[in-house]
Amino acid sequence: MSRPQPLSGFPELLPRQRIVEQQVVDHLRRAFELHGFANVQTRAVEPMDQLLRKGETSKEVYVLRRLQADGDGDAGLGLHFDLTVPFARYVLEHAGKLNFPFRRYQIQPCWRGERPQEGRYREFWQADIDIVDQGELPAHYEVEVALVIADALRDLPLPKVRMHVNNRKLSQGFYQGLGIADTEEALRIIDKLDKIGPDAVAKLLIEDVNATPEQAASCLKLASISAADTSFVDEIRALGVSDPLLDEGLDELAAVVEAAATAAPGFVVADMKIARGLDYYTGTVYETIMEGFESLGSICSGGRYDKLASDGKNTYPGVGLSIGISRILVPLLQSGRLDATREVPTCVLVALANDEERPAATALAQRLRSRGIPVQVSPSAAKFGKQIKFADKRGIPFVLFTNEEGTQIKDIRSGDQVTIDVDTWQPPAGDLHPRIVAPE
Repeated sequence: MSRPQPLSGFPELLPRQRIVEQQVVDHLRRAFELHGFANVQTRAVEPMDQLLRKGETSKEVYVLRRLQADGDGDAGLGLHFDLTVPFARYVLEHAGKLNFPFRRYQIQPCWRGERPQEGRYREFWQADIDIVDQGELPAHYEVEVALVIADALRDLPLPKVRMHVNNRKLSQGFYQGLGIADTEEALRIIDKLDKIGPDAVAKLLIEDVNATPEQAASCLKLASISAADTSFVDEIRALGVSDPLLDEGLDELAAVVEAAATAAPGFVVADMKIARGLDYYTGTVYETIMEGFESLGSICSGGRYDKLASDGKNTYPGVGLSIGISRILVPLLQSGRLDATREVPTCVLVALANDEERPAATALAQRLRSRGIPVQVSPSAAKFGKQIKFADKRGIPFVLFTNEEGTQIKDIRSGDQVTIDVDTWQPPAGDLHPRIVAPE
C-alpha cells in the first residue's frame, strides 16, 4: 500500500497541536458555563429541507447516503454545515421540555463542501452560543452575547481580535429610505464589498436591484462609516435618509456599542459594511477579525434571527455567535504562533531498573494518579539515560526513580534530583498539565 496523502480541507492535528485545541475548547466551555449557558449536542445529519433554509448554501452541503442505499429513508439527509440551523430544529423539537429564555452552547465539528483555503476547511470545529426566547426576545441579549465572546476570547493567547457589528434593520431601513425595493438582495451585495470592491458592488446594485447610480453611491457611503463609539449615529443621520426601521436599527446598534465600550473597551466597533448575507438575520450582526490574520476573514460571526425557529404557531427568536475554532487554530498552529509545552499529558515518567520492577512501578504510578498527577511507566528497562531521553523527547518534565536512597524525582530540565514522599509530592502548578504558549 502506498503512503496515504493528506485530504485537502480535512486538517488533522499532531498530538502537541491537539493539546492546544483541547485546552482552547475547555477554556471556551468554562467561559460559556460561567455565563449560564447549558451544553447541548445535536446529531451530525439534518433533513435537506432544513439545511437549505439558510440561504446560499446548496452547493456546500454534503449529502448523506449509504453505499448500498436502497431507498429506506437515508435519502434527503445531509451533514450540518453550521450549528445554528440544527439548533433551531432542536428548539422546535424539544420546546415543550425547555425553559425559556434558553441559553445554550455547542462545540462540535461541522462539514462544508467549499473550496479549501487558509482558515476554510471542509471539516471544522465550531463553538456556538445562542439565547432563544418564546415569542419575544429583548434586545439586551444582542449586547450580552457580544460581551460573552469578549470574555471567552480575552484570556486566550491569540492575536488581538476586534468585533465589527452592524444591524440589519439599520441597513434595510436605509435602503428603504433610499427607495430600493429588494433590500435583502442589496444586503447580500454589500456583503461582498471586501471581496469585489466598491466599483463592482455599485455595478451589482444597479443591475440586480435597479438602484440608480446615486442610490448605489449612498449605499457605499453608508458602508464606509465605522466608529468605536456612538458617533456613527450622527454620521448616518448626516446622509439625509429617514425611515422608521432605520431609526430602530440605529437605537439597537448604539446600545450594543455603548455597552461594549464600557465592559470591553476596544473590543467592539460599529461597521456599516458588515451585512452577513444569510437570509435569516434580522437585527444585530457580528463579524470578528484577528489582527495580522485578516485574510482568514471573520473568526467569530453571527447575529439576531427572529423567524429561523418557527412551527407556524410559535416563534422562537434568538441571537447567537459562532467561533470558528479550526479557522483560528489551524493557521496559528501551522505557522508556529501557538504551541503546547509538551506533546503528552504526562507529567511524570516512572523509570524502570529492570522488568521485574514493573508491578512496583505501576503501583507507584497509581499512587500519583490518585492525586491527579498524570503519570506513565517507562516502556522498557533501558539504561536510565535512554529513559530520560524518552521523557525529554516528549517534554515530560519529571522522572521518578527508586534506588538505595529511596524514591527520588528528577527534574530533567534543571538536573535537580531529590528524595520525595510519593504520597505528598506535588509538581509545580505550571508543570502539572501541558500549557498553551505563544512563541515569539
